[in-house]
Amino acid sequence: MMSYLNIDPVAFSLGPLKVHWYGVMYLIGFLGAWWLGRFRAKRPASGWRPEQVDDLIFYGALGVILGGRLGYALFYDFDHILADPFAIFKIWQGGMSFHGGLLGVLVAMMIYARKVGKGFFQVTDFVAPLVPIGLGAGRIGNFINGELWGKATELPWGMVFPDPRAGGLPRHPSQLYEAALEGVALFLILWFFSRRPRPTMAVSGLFLFCYGLFRFAVEFVRVPDAHLGYLALDWLTMGQILSLPMVFMGIILLGWAYRKRSSTHLIKS
Repeated sequence: MMSYLNIDPVAFSLGPLKVHWYGVMYLIGFLGAWWLGRFRAKRPASGWRPEQVDDLIFYGALGVILGGRLGYALFYDFDHILADPFAIFKIWQGGMSFHGGLLGVLVAMMIYARKVGKGFFQVTDFVAPLVPIGLGAGRIGNFINGELWGKATELPWGMVFPDPRAGGLPRHPSQLYEAALEGVALFLILWFFSRRPRPTMAVSGLFLFCYGLFRFAVEFVRVPDAHLGYLALDWLTMGQILSLPMVFMGIILLGWAYRKRSSTHLIKS
């Protein structure tokens, strides 16, 4: 069993204002995406100008925050929101959904693409390799908060989380699994894949496929939200239900992208 690093969730205080590590991780995610986006925009034939990335990240940040909160309310806390509609605005009480954030970002990218005269998938293909930075940072924030821990385990890296609901048992540090898969592994896959010219939609499709697969797998060792539990078969979670369409859509986009490129080559030849 490994010792859990009991870190104060508050990173620092400015008088009465307390800045939490989770908020710092969001900032790291946005700043990292902004820096990396400008770096990619400077590459020859990128089709982007560095200054365009500034507005792109602003639109993306709005999509993440608004979509993440609305998604959590609809997917994970609907009964509570139905009873108290104003609770949706109580962000300080926690509750953000990746899948809701993804939908929010897609809407934001649609608006941004129309504004700058780019194709929707041209924008999402550029954005996709930037997203894992925020995903990985967010999971580290979950770990620092001691939340979203996994099932009990006898594996040597099991950790005892301070939350009384964890029962004092060694548990899978599922936040770190997700940080490694959704953050590090997904970033490396998309970064190296997108370094060479790819058909439109291919990078977006690979992102959806890999994230959906990684999240679906980790859900097997992650404890589901207590008020939802398992939705079917004593193992199917809301996270898995929301991730499956991502896997299928990723396969469809990848197949469509390469099929279109093959058809174009045939016509040209």
